[in-house]
Amino acid sequence: MNKRLAMLACAALAAAPLAAVPVAALAEADPAISTIDALDGALLDSMKSGRSTAEQRYTRLVPAVDRAFDIPQMTRFAVGLAWSGYTPAEQASLSKAFAKLTAANLAHNFNSFDGEQFKVDPAVQTRGPDKLVKSQIIPKSGSPTVLNYRMRQSGGTWKVIDVYFGAISQLTAQRSDFAASAVPGGAAALVQKINAKSEDLLKR
Repeated sequence: MNKRLAMLACAALAAAPLAAVPVAALAEADPAISTIDALDGALLDSMKSGRSTAEQRYTRLVPAVDRAFDIPQMTRFAVGLAWSGYTPAEQASLSKAFAKLTAANLAHNFNSFDGEQFKVDPAVQTRGPDKLVKSQIIPKSGSPTVLNYRMRQSGGTWKVIDVYFGAISQLTAQRSDFAASAVPGGAAALVQKINAKSEDLLKR
């Protein structure tokens, strides 16, 4: 499980035991939790989809990605300083490509089920305008995998703006990866690079 999720990335937070709290109570305790609970449900469905292809899992996960992630904000950060030099049309193309990569990455990584369970920590942390929500993926045996979600309000809804695995931020890792294409080739080259990564994930 850890190997499969390592591509997702995450920032280290203090570990805390999770209580088995009903979904309705979690959502009532903090509205950011309902976003992650819905995302976890979509990921679990993807894992349980049996012999479906990566393309089929991707198609099912696209709506969940749209609901849970603030794709424009994440794309802007991942692209870095070059973002402000792109036209609105170029920014839109980059956001579209980034949304595809996000869904393709999830479809590739959450591809099988072996009795895993998802549990969300009800103790949401607030840091300035953001909230940090911790979700555990608990296998039948072995240690849980912890995903930490940094969230911010967008359009009245709490959405993910970064995902952390261990000490690794997804966006920081992607920003480093995208930097080589962002400046010399412009937006078109970066869109091409992102789309190529998505297509590669969906072929595996």
